[in-house]
Amino acid sequence: MQRLFFALEMSEPVRQALLRIKAPVVGARWQSDSQLHLTLLFLGNVSLETVPDISLALRDLSLPRFDLDVRGLGCFGQPETPRNLWAGVTPEAPLIALQATLKQCLAHLGFSFEKRPFRPHITLARFKKKPGSVQSLLAEHGQDDFGAVPVRDFVLLRSTQGARGSDYTVVERFPLTESP
Repeated sequence: MQRLFFALEMSEPVRQALLRIKAPVVGARWQSDSQLHLTLLFLGNVSLETVPDISLALRDLSLPRFDLDVRGLGCFGQPETPRNLWAGVTPEAPLIALQATLKQCLAHLGFSFEKRPFRPHITLARFKKKPGSVQSLLAEHGQDDFGAVPVRDFVLLRSTQGARGSDYTVVERFPLTESP
């Protein structure tokens, strides 16, 4: 079994800008450069035999390319006790459409997808049980512009637990081919 999910990779300039947000906050586990991505759809534990079926289901996918602006910070949970700190992205509509298309294309494979509405974001830090406040980070960087990401493809990633958190490996890359 492999733990798999679909994601967008971030451009180098955007990753570097996001890494500069890192600050000493109690309980924060900051994402490393190689961990910064935008999760589109989590598949969970997938058997090796199912991976070719995923590829086949998405082989003829024709979706428009688009650009994302990475801007602003937010958190899940209260700023005084966050569960995670994230960077926002706009526009959200092409991401929501891409995720809906992935769900539709993969529905026949029996995956159980999250019921919560999709909220596109890039996780910067996760917090342990007794988190420190991120209010000052939100006040200082809440409206920052971290740059643009040209979205020309998306990836299927394998997540493996490593000594410093999750390690991600590209299983397959899916190009977006249709011009907007």
